[in-house]
Amino acid sequence: MSLLKRIEQGQSGNSSGQQPSDNNKGGEGSRLSSLQARRVNAPITSPQAGSYFDLKTRVQNKLLSELDPSMDITRTDDVRRTIQDLFEQILAEENIVLSRPERARLFEQIAAEILGFGPLQPLLEDDTITEIMVNGAKNIYIERKGKVHRVPVTFENNDHVMRIIDRIVAPLGRRIDESSPYVDARLPDGSRVNAVIPPISLVGPVLTIRKFSRNPITVEQLVQFGSVTPEAIQFLKACVEARLNIVISGGTGSGKTTLLNILSGFIPSDERILTIENAAELQLRQEHVVTLESRPPNIEGRGEITIRHLVVNALRMRPERIVVGEIRDEAALDMLQAMNTGHDGSMTTLHSNGPRDTLSRLETMTLMAGMDLPSRAIREQISSAVDLICHQERMRDGTRKVTNITEVSGMEGEVITMTDIFVFEQTGVENGQIVGRLRPTGLRPKFMDKIEAAGINLPPSIFGIGERRRY
Repeated sequence: MSLLKRIEQGQSGNSSGQQPSDNNKGGEGSRLSSLQARRVNAPITSPQAGSYFDLKTRVQNKLLSELDPSMDITRTDDVRRTIQDLFEQILAEENIVLSRPERARLFEQIAAEILGFGPLQPLLEDDTITEIMVNGAKNIYIERKGKVHRVPVTFENNDHVMRIIDRIVAPLGRRIDESSPYVDARLPDGSRVNAVIPPISLVGPVLTIRKFSRNPITVEQLVQFGSVTPEAIQFLKACVEARLNIVISGGTGSGKTTLLNILSGFIPSDERILTIENAAELQLRQEHVVTLESRPPNIEGRGEITIRHLVVNALRMRPERIVVGEIRDEAALDMLQAMNTGHDGSMTTLHSNGPRDTLSRLETMTLMAGMDLPSRAIREQISSAVDLICHQERMRDGTRKVTNITEVSGMEGEVITMTDIFVFEQTGVENGQIVGRLRPTGLRPKFMDKIEAAGINLPPSIFGIGERRRY
């Protein structure tokens, strides 16, 4: 792909005299000491700010004019070395004298504009940051360890934010403009991106990035963080291997996709897995995985491919497991049909406030399909299709914990019956941190025969029964 084509939108404004970025973007990341990084990210208030912008614009534009347009920008290391050589050459030709920190800072900011995502690049490279929230050009917030903080990083103006948004969505074949002012997308590493622009947003372009860890979170880390217990993991692993249908529920940012990744990892490697998502985020490590991604309508309003379309089509692709990133509309009906027609072991996530609310949302979303089904018929479908609900919550202290592992046990009259197998029990608060543990209720699920039929024997102690099972 042509370098100039790739950066055309991101840099064309600069050649017309626009300043490419604020100097407080900070580009060193881990390359400079924390003291230098703080100085880089600090807003410029000195009288030399204007001259710095002029210097940056001049060097950047000259660098772009001298780069080979046919250069393959996907070969990041080679392009970076080329940029470094030209950068040094331009500084020498123009007799520009900079200290070593200033030179490194200027180069990193220019490289971020050409190869990365401008001021966001150092934030994306910081593994301690889990979410980035851009509220217009001058207000950027991050989430670190479950807490939201404002950072001293800004864009030059709203047009600069728009150029970065375009750079994110364009490679995916998606668009954002006044006729379609919001979009879901993803970064090359799978991080989830949502962008909203005026006239919908009244504060300028808004960009939200849910970062994915470069190395996916492991089961051991999940246990170490206190999100779940080893006993609960052993139970969930048995449920996945026994091909039970599982729904992971919870609020925004509660860790549903992370847990879905973990549970998907328990699927045997010899099974054919189909994943269906709005923006491909799942990071399955099995060999036989087919990834499908929905598609928004084009500029003419045509060509839309919804999650529902993909679920229906997936049934013709000989799946052994269907994993849907999130159910949020009438696709719930087709997902229930898939679970009820021999595609056991399917998994999905949805937003809800609790296990009981999960069933209510499933019923409501099924009604959205417009099939005019009676409520009892829908509830019977749900009770027959869903075996287990795993509910997560983001606690007040910012931690994410599994709070309920609940069996959907059947119907009694018009009501779906449920049985809690594990429930989070809070015992107190210490130093602002919630103290508690996911404890078994002492009840065995009715689907234990399915687990045992799969050749899996779980010790009674997992359910907190111990010797009491005799009685």
